Amino acid sequence: MANKRPTGKRPTGKRIDEPTGTETVGHEWDGIEELDTPMPRWWLWTFYLTIVFAIFYVIAFPAWPMVDRATQGVLGWSSRGQLAKEMSAADLARQDVRDRLARIPIERLPDDSALMAQAVAGGNAAFKVNCVQCHGSGAAGSQNLGYPNLNDDDWLWGGDLRAIEYTLTHGIRQAGHDETRMSIMPAFEGMLEPAQVEAVVGHVLSLSGKAEGSALGAQTFADNCAVCHGARGEGSREFGAPNLSDAIWLRGSTREDIRRQVLNPRLGMMPKWEGRLDPVTIKMLAAYVHSLGGGEDFVEVAEDPAVEVDEQP
Repeated sequence: MANKRPTGKRPTGKRIDEPTGTETVGHEWDGIEELDTPMPRWWLWTFYLTIVFAIFYVIAFPAWPMVDRATQGVLGWSSRGQLAKEMSAADLARQDVRDRLARIPIERLPDDSALMAQAVAGGNAAFKVNCVQCHGSGAAGSQNLGYPNLNDDDWLWGGDLRAIEYTLTHGIRQAGHDETRMSIMPAFEGMLEPAQVEAVVGHVLSLSGKAEGSALGAQTFADNCAVCHGARGEGSREFGAPNLSDAIWLRGSTREDIRRQVLNPRLGMMPKWEGRLDPVTIKMLAAYVHSLGGGEDFVEVAEDPAVEVDEQP
């Protein structure tokens, strides 16, 4: 009986494969032998070059980690050092803008459109850090909490750049600060009869066309409210008294909202940013708030040639 050749893997001696002239590695599987084909020269040279590059990199650049730092490298380069240089250059550029903002009167800021744009961008960043907690990310405010909407064109104390800057600097009803914006609305609970209260609520709504007025409401308003809000409810920025005729409401526009405000007014407070933020940041915030859509022109500066930009370096 003839011997049957086994299949599978078995060790064999190395030999030269006749068709290719390549030495085998001595492995066979089901009649298939593995050839010891050498690596291509381009691959070997690439591999050698990576070794040379690695040696150069370890010597030239930070490479070996130590306890609190890495080896310095003979070139003295580091990613931290490069970042520090780039940040230093950025700081210098920002400082140049801040120096220019510090020198220019805020009334003249719109004359320099490029500087105004940079001030608005800086104010936007400062607003996100310091103001969104009350006024919201879109500066729309909140009627429930009494935070003004900064996007409309209704201003209690003035909406030009200088007025906004003053409000930011000194705050509103900031206790212990003599220069703060200050207004007080008395509580009319107990001072007015219920019928007078309902009548004056109706009169306030009638000023913006939301209800029918009455003679009693008009008289009650004239006797108790017109001194601050004006005879037609147009308001007064001198006292921070809101305009009641424009249908823009700080504390709500329902009869209940207005009744509650007449009887027990809720008075908001904004902190003064003087001492918390530097004057240039406050100026940038004023520029940003002014740019939101309701900012007003400052007309006095056109009549005051003494207000000039300090162009000295």
